[in-house]
Amino acid sequence: MKKTLTALTLSLGLVLSFSSYAKNNVVVVATGGTIAGAGASSTNSATYTAAKVPVDDLLNAVPQIKDLANVRGVQALQVASESITDKELLSLARQVNDLVKKPDVNGVVITHGTDTLEETAFFLNLVVHTDKPIVLVGSMRPSTALSADGPLNLYSAVALAADDSAKGKGTFILMNDSIFAARDVSKTINLHTNAFVSQWGALGTLIEGKSYWFRQSVKRFNNRSEFNIENIKGDALPLVQIVYGSGNMLPDAYTAYAKAGAKAIIHAGTGNGSVAKNIVPTLNQLQQQGVQIIRSSRVPQGFVLRNAEQPDDKYGWVVAHDLNPQKAKLLAALALTKTKDAKEIQRMFWEY
Repeated sequence: MKKTLTALTLSLGLVLSFSSYAKNNVVVVATGGTIAGAGASSTNSATYTAAKVPVDDLLNAVPQIKDLANVRGVQALQVASESITDKELLSLARQVNDLVKKPDVNGVVITHGTDTLEETAFFLNLVVHTDKPIVLVGSMRPSTALSADGPLNLYSAVALAADDSAKGKGTFILMNDSIFAARDVSKTINLHTNAFVSQWGALGTLIEGKSYWFRQSVKRFNNRSEFNIENIKGDALPLVQIVYGSGNMLPDAYTAYAKAGAKAIIHAGTGNGSVAKNIVPTLNQLQQQGVQIIRSSRVPQGFVLRNAEQPDDKYGWVVAHDLNPQKAKLLAALALTKTKDAKEIQRMFWEY
């Protein structure tokens, strides 16, 4: 009996020991961008060609990630992120959705250009139903530059995707040691490595491969979302366009977008999403013709108050709350796949 108990204890110890060292499986999905860029020399940190380095070379350049997880790479795209269209965005979402449904995949990292990193992250946050970590990562300097930030960013992104504590917290952007929620982070600097900021703060930070958490999002995302990439057909979303607010505006941009087939127009207004008085009649006319009018703001922080500046209830307009124009554009496009009712669209902007 004593020998049997000893054998069981040893067996249990071996199992526990093995499980404590077993690594999660992470897939790195490469799309291009600066993190895969190359300059003519090591001093080129702002002048370079994006989307040059394939995924296997990215992974081989950071061999330390093998200590964090079992990692394999997939080359989904090879583009500079400003050239991503609905076709690429939907294709990427479908590929990620297929990956997270596999029981042997514990997390996904997406390497991406920083110019539209926030849009892709927010879109995946809305349409991929999973509690597995989806981490988007990029770099502000190409891989060939002195003090390139891509290798450490990639290392940290893999660490986050492999971390069980990241499950169920949404889709992330990992940049410069900070863990950001996809919905409220934006690129605010175009040259420095501390380019990404959220007015509500980071969710946490990742140091030397370990995650430290300080807050979490209360908005709907991933498994809690009413949008699902599996229900979106084709390679295009309803057309939504942005008009940037400024002094001395003309209505022509709004009417031109409507003629081009826009189903919604994001007004990136001054201040609290303000609309110049000479533009109001045009927006009301378009709204009556079935084009959704959504007031956002060109101001990077704060949020647009409903029925302040303009009587949104009276006009049937929508306010974007704290979503910036580019994220409002994506949520509006997804909303239009479900409804044309302004009140219902407004509900979505409150909840997401």
